[in-house]
Amino acid sequence: MLGFLVRLLPFWVREPLIVLVGTVFGVRILYMALVDGEGWVPAVIGAVFLLGAALRVRVVVHALRARRRPAPEADEVTEPAPSAPVAPAPVTPAVRRPAEKKPNAFAQAFFAIGLFAVIGGALWIEGKLPEDGTAATGASRPAACRLDEDEKLPGAYRSTPEAVTGADLCRALNRPELPELLGTPTERSVYASGTDNTAPLTDRKVAQPEARVEFETYTLELSATYNELTVAQYAKLTRYGDGRDARNLTVLGRPALLTSDHMMKIQFDLGSGEGASGPVEQGPLARTLTVAFDGKDRGGSYDLTVWSESGLLPEDSALVDIAEAVLPGITHEDGRDRG
Repeated sequence: MLGFLVRLLPFWVREPLIVLVGTVFGVRILYMALVDGEGWVPAVIGAVFLLGAALRVRVVVHALRARRRPAPEADEVTEPAPSAPVAPAPVTPAVRRPAEKKPNAFAQAFFAIGLFAVIGGALWIEGKLPEDGTAATGASRPAACRLDEDEKLPGAYRSTPEAVTGADLCRALNRPELPELLGTPTERSVYASGTDNTAPLTDRKVAQPEARVEFETYTLELSATYNELTVAQYAKLTRYGDGRDARNLTVLGRPALLTSDHMMKIQFDLGSGEGASGPVEQGPLARTLTVAFDGKDRGGSYDLTVWSESGLLPEDSALVDIAEAVLPGITHEDGRDRG
């Protein structure tokens, strides 16, 4: 289709355009082959582009020379003298035709170059435009949530109708403004998922859906635990451990608690020989904001956890801002059968 459209263009538009495109592509591909080390195949492709452009230049040069060369004058033809007087033919006045105006080759060439520049500029601007209209905030489109639609919900979700699923949590957490709330507005999420888990040590009787969103700097995890443990009771439990970093506060009018703990690091050897299996190790420090389901703190809570491989953590206010933006958006939207 593109070749057919190119053939419809006038000669003095088509040929300079082909020369310009071939030169740009040839130089770019040769640069990738010679400087970026892409191999000999791109080098051959780039050389073919440049050779084609050189042949087109030769065609244009020949055409320009042909247009500038004056047309050969017609040879005078001497008619033989008539043997007998012939009556003169009636003289028809010659009709003077207006000289045909030939197109300016240079003007057409400049027009072709300008047209290519406009197309290239439009493509460049399109690449710079935001995909979701969030350029003003610096946010970018988040990665799509990965879900296991074929897996059946555990029985704990059927016995707890109000329980949301991992898909619901992932949709709420995976927000376009999440990088800005974390203090890294130029990043975009590289991974997002939702799982329908159950709480450990509960014989799969307590629903605990989870969602995870990963960035280059931070990883966020949001879970909901449908048990009878209140935030106030959980705050008392932290006093028996190392609760120096624990903070009581209120988020969205509900009791909340900020705590710190180290993640677990487990290494497996899957036969690749790149690593060895070992015991569970202490991973990076994580900060968790636990928020009650309601203002009366009648049991159950959301846990919003953030950590990074470097050990850096955002300010506690960032976790609070994220919770205030995410928790109101958690709704039942998953169509999976609970029966």
